[in-house]
Amino acid sequence: MADMRAFREEVSAWAAGGPGGQAKELAARVGVRTAVLLEGLSDAAAVEALAARRGRDLAAEGVCVMPMGGAMSVGRYAGLLGPPGLGLRLTGLCDERERGFYERGLERARAPRRDIFVCVADLEDELIRALGTAAVEEIVEGEEVDRRPWRTFLRQPAQHGRPRDQQLRRFLGTRKGRKIRYGTLLVDALAPGRAPAPLDGLFASL
Repeated sequence: MADMRAFREEVSAWAAGGPGGQAKELAARVGVRTAVLLEGLSDAAAVEALAARRGRDLAAEGVCVMPMGGAMSVGRYAGLLGPPGLGLRLTGLCDERERGFYERGLERARAPRRDIFVCVADLEDELIRALGTAAVEEIVEGEEVDRRPWRTFLRQPAQHGRPRDQQLRRFLGTRKGRKIRYGTLLVDALAPGRAPAPLDGLFASL
């Protein structure tokens, strides 16, 4: 796990303009075979939480969960990790509105696009629909740090009359780090066999 984390950090540095030599050495040492390209840290938290739920050690399987800091970086990461670079198999998860970035990025990297799994809006939306709004609200209310902010948020004029699922999605994104924490909390609350289809499809492909 520590070696895979080091590999991920080296790839991020490489994508930012670093030399990449250390990433190549680590890829060979760790035995990386697949890179899961994700938009951000909250998606990575959800993927890693579901792996734990299912008893899978992705690092031991040679799978690197790679948050990229935004979908617009997918072309850069696909080029470094896919056929033009390290030659890894590429898969990933993205929002519907970011599908074009992923498709163009993988096409330029000469990587198949069939292993990209697309959320209708975003992963938070998928998890809220899988759990139901009442269950998600119960989770939020159970988090002491979020209980009062959530109730204050609901009193804001902009939230009056909005559907509960939209309120919950907006709330999760109103504070830095909250989406990351709830990526784990919401996955941990899923009943067996109730993972959202894009997330389930991603795991079935690994």
